[in-house]
Amino acid sequence: MSAVLSTRTAARAGIAVLSAAALTLGLASSASAATGSRTIVDGSTTYNLSITGPNTAAATGANVTVTGTGYNSWQGIYVGLCAVNGTQGANKPTPCLGGQDEAGTTGASYWVSNFGGGLLPNSSTFGTGGKFSATIHIKADLGGGNVCGDTVDCAIVTRADHTDSNDRKYDVHIPVTFS
Repeated sequence: MSAVLSTRTAARAGIAVLSAAALTLGLASSASAATGSRTIVDGSTTYNLSITGPNTAAATGANVTVTGTGYNSWQGIYVGLCAVNGTQGANKPTPCLGGQDEAGTTGASYWVSNFGGGLLPNSSTFGTGGKFSATIHIKADLGGGNVCGDTVDCAIVTRADHTDSNDRKYDVHIPVTFS
């Protein structure tokens, strides 16, 4: 009987170790997501913008989901991978992978707007509280000699859409490296 108890005790200990290891691996993989945030004041309203997405991706390409909260639902945004120069809001993030993908063929950019979003491919409206979720396709080569980590620094960004493309208030960055 003591041999049976020892075997059961050893099996339980083994399961506990495996469970702890699985939990640790699960936490490590979820820790690979990064968050970019920014607080801005627009008129008399304060917006606490935040986006969450990956901070690493395969150089050959990956589909990634980017989520955000706290955005001004009166100002549309683009979500995409862009070359960045300086801190968020300092300079317009450009060039961006996929450019203006109105046909929705590349999946590299996404448009969120309460004024037309959801009527075109790769677009939607904001949810309550300025929330959105977008899936985009990213890869290291932006085209035109712009390669993330080689010739340019890149980030997953939100930026004001075509209705106010020079407005840097809504820029939020998550730096991305490619493996």
